[in-house]
Parts: sequence; structure tokens; C-alpha cells
Amino acid sequence: MFHNYTKSIDNKGKNNYFCKVNIHEKYIKRCIELARNGFGTTYPNPMVGSVIVYEDRIIGEGWHKKAGEPHAEVNAVRSVKDKSLLKKATIYVSLEPCSHFGKTPPCCDLIIANEIPNVVVGTVDPNEKVAGNGIRKLIAAGANVTVGVLEKECNELNKRFFTFHNKKRPYIILKWAESQDGFLAPEKDINQGRKPVWITNQYSRQLVHKWRSEEQSILVGTQTVIDDNPKLNTRDWAGNNPVRVVLDQNNRISKDSFIFDDSVKTIVFTKSESNSSTENTTFEIIDFDQNIIQQILDVLYQNQIQSIIIEGGLKTLQSFIDENVWDEARIFIGKTSFEKGTKAPIISKKNTTKTFIQDDELIYVRNHD
Repeated sequence: MFHNYTKSIDNKGKNNYFCKVNIHEKYIKRCIELARNGFGTTYPNPMVGSVIVYEDRIIGEGWHKKAGEPHAEVNAVRSVKDKSLLKKATIYVSLEPCSHFGKTPPCCDLIIANEIPNVVVGTVDPNEKVAGNGIRKLIAAGANVTVGVLEKECNELNKRFFTFHNKKRPYIILKWAESQDGFLAPEKDINQGRKPVWITNQYSRQLVHKWRSEEQSILVGTQTVIDDNPKLNTRDWAGNNPVRVVLDQNNRISKDSFIFDDSVKTIVFTKSESNSSTENTTFEIIDFDQNIIQQILDVLYQNQIQSIIIEGGLKTLQSFIDENVWDEARIFIGKTSFEKGTKAPIISKKNTTKTFIQDDELIYVRNHD
């Protein structure tokens, strides 16, 4: 027996509660599965899945694939072979159908036009352009609307989207690799040149590139670029390159560094602009004597960037930790030991899960502030 509850939002905007039905969970779970197919390709839109059910049988399904392309509900309706069944069906959707015109028409209008009588929604859209308006519009048109089925799971699916709209900043992932004895890097060898010292194995490094393809941006500090000359792309995984975000207060980074190759959209935060912006590289002037993190997040928010991986060195990573402005951390611990060098950041590991990538340990930490 289920003891959770869903809510129906009536046309006055009030919430009425009644027992959750198992059948709704079954199909919202399928919506979530479908939605995940769009991970990393829907920004700045959320991941959304939709199924259409008639007499406990799925007759159509779809998911949102890319911003500017049809939404999940549209793809689901299009996949239904016998459109006459829509008037007797239930449409399930993991996130509230949109009610406004963007790059595509409102999905509410499509549902209403096809006279689908029952609508089951996983969670309410936090975007102020929607925020319950889609649900109210459907109810006003006579639809029977159920809201809040597997709400927690649907919110988790779009934690980046929810963080962006509710906290007005990107979802922040801290990532680093440290040696067995707790160092980010060994003591600098002048003969090393601008090359990274690998702590993890090739499979862990490939996983990092997969992560990059799933997030909208990646940030590093000045010293990381000077020491390692990183490309910060997804060369070891098929997917979109994240926007490169670089801190360079005093314009110390050499212009022949990979981050200035204009191959990927790049935002450089600096105290004073020394070079003109190009098609793919933008210089943002901020006050480094004020709250640097907040200024960075404000600019990223203005640029519609919903997620960021912080891959900087100790100073950059520790600053986000000390300000308690982060959502999760992903920490690799390799087998090598350095004995001395740059110490790893200090972070509370209260909410952790662990796994292994062959001989590398991977620790996930969630920040429940």
C-alpha cells in the first residue's frame, strides 16, 4: 500500500491531496527513463519525458532532445498511431507542461487541442514563466490533472534546472584527484614543463570527459592553466564541449595557451581587459577585492549556464568549499603517493558514497546545506 500523496491544483491555485495510485508511479518512472536520454543536450531547457497511456497500455512516448526542438509531449503525441485514442487517454509527463511561447509553442495548448482528458505531472516547473500556470491552464480547459507523482525523483532528475531557477546560480560540482597521501600535485619539477601529472588511470580520465559532456561549463584557475595548459574539452568522449571558464586576474596566462584557441566558447574573468573579445572568447571584468564567487555565478546565471564543474587547483576549489557554495564533490583517490607537494582541499565527507574505477577510488559527496 502507498502512503504518499499527490496533489491536484484546482483552477483557483489551491492544493487538494489524495492517495497516490501505483499505476501513476509506473508511468512517471518511464517518463524519467526517457528524459535521461537528453542528459547534456537540452540546456538551457530541462530534461523531460512523456508517455501516453490508453487502457493501461503505452500508445505513445517521447522526450525532449535539444533546445529549440519539439518538447517531450509533442514527440509523444506524434508517436501515437491512432490519434482518436487521445480523447480517452492519459498523458504522463515528468515536468509540468509549458504554458508560454518560447522557441516552440506551449505544450498545454497541444494537450488541450487533442482533448487529452487526463494529465499526470511529476513535478511543477520552477521557471517563473511556467510555475503552475501550465497546470492551471489545463484544469481551466477541463482536464483532470494530478501533480506530484514521484516528485522527489523528478526534482532530482532536473537538479541543475531547479538549482538555476530557485537559487539563481548554476549547479556546482567540485572535482579533483588526489594521491594516496592527500596531494593534488607533487612538488613542481622545473623539467616537467606545462604537462599534467596524472594521478588516476585512463578509465577515470575518460569518465571525467563524459562528465564534461553532461555539464554546461567547466572552471579552472590561473595557475592550473599556467602549469598544465589544459584543453578542457571532451576529446575522450563523444559529446558537447563545456563552456570554459577561466580566472585570470592579472592577465598572466600566455596567449598561446589552449584556452585561447577559440575552438570552444570561453569566458575569462579578469581585473582589466587586455585583449578584445572574439567570437568564442569573452573577457569579463570583475572586482577581485569583492566576493569573487558571487560575481562569477552572477555572470554565469546571466549567460543561462545551469551547471559547472570546478576543476581548479587548491585555492579555487577551497574557496568554493569555504563559502559553502557547492552542490556535490567528486573526488578520485589514486594509487600513487607524492610525499610532498600541493595538498588536496579539505571538505566534510558526511554525505558520501564510494565506488571504484579499477584501482582508483571515487568518492561522491553531496552538500545538504
